[in-house]
Parts: sequence; C-alpha cells; structure tokens
Amino acid sequence: MKKVDGATPPKLLNIILADDDKDDCMLFGDAMKELPVSANLSIVHNGVQLMKLLAGKRAHPCDVLFLDLNMPLKNGFECLKEIKCNPDLKHVPVIIFSTSYEVGVADVLYKNGADFYIRKPPVFLQLKNVIEQAIALTQKKNIEQTTRENFLIRIIPV
Repeated sequence: MKKVDGATPPKLLNIILADDDKDDCMLFGDAMKELPVSANLSIVHNGVQLMKLLAGKRAHPCDVLFLDLNMPLKNGFECLKEIKCNPDLKHVPVIIFSTSYEVGVADVLYKNGADFYIRKPPVFLQLKNVIEQAIALTQKKNIEQTTRENFLIRIIPV
C-alpha cells in the first residue's frame, strides 16, 4: 500500500451481497459506489452460488457478507448455519439483509451466529447510511458477537 502524507490508505474490503432480488442488488451496488469505502463488491443470487464463492476464497473469504434470507436453492438460514459451522468461514461477519423483521426469526439468527440484522430500508439515502454503518461496525467489532440489543441496526430517518 502506498502511503500519502504518512497515512496508510484505507484497506480494500472484499464485500459479498447474497440476494436474489436484482433491483435490491442494483441499489446496493449504487449505494456502495457513493460510500467513502474502498471495496470490491461481489454479488450472488442464491445460496449455492454464495457457498461456491466462499469455498473458492478459503484463505480470505470476505470482510463482510450481507445475506438475504429468502433466496432460491439454499436460503440464508441454511447458508448462515453452514458458514458458522465451517472453521474456515466462521469468522466472516454476517449481516442479515432482509425485507422483513420478526423478533423470533431474529432471535434464531442471532443464536446461529449472525453478527447484525438490517431490515432493508425503503429510501436510498437510508440504504447508504445503514450499509456504511454496518461496514463500520464490522470493522470495529471484536471477535465476540454483539449483544442481542445491538443486533438490529436501526435505520436513521431522513
């Protein structure tokens, strides 16, 4: 990495979005382009593609995974269990990225090792804010899982 004025440039993050909704993927990509984050974004549209992508990147799978729950072939619940049971992948920060939020479902996801939960916001600016907040939280986060009270990343009204 090249230093500028004695500062180390920001780390290039490898981010994966697993979501079957093409419009949501497009909006997520557009939001990422506007954020002050240096990142490579990979997008997969089902759980089978996700697990193949992660298997091919065992040395450094990704820095942050945004995981939709309702995907074809293998859903987000199955992927989360598989990721957290795999010694090569269990350290990957997983952020659930879903259109709905139910406390019981969130409890199960938290118990299964998800790091944070985002309910997809309806406004683009909120989407940008919540993605930036999630990335910042995963970069500060220690090895330990956040508390259940801080599991849901709140959307800031605009």
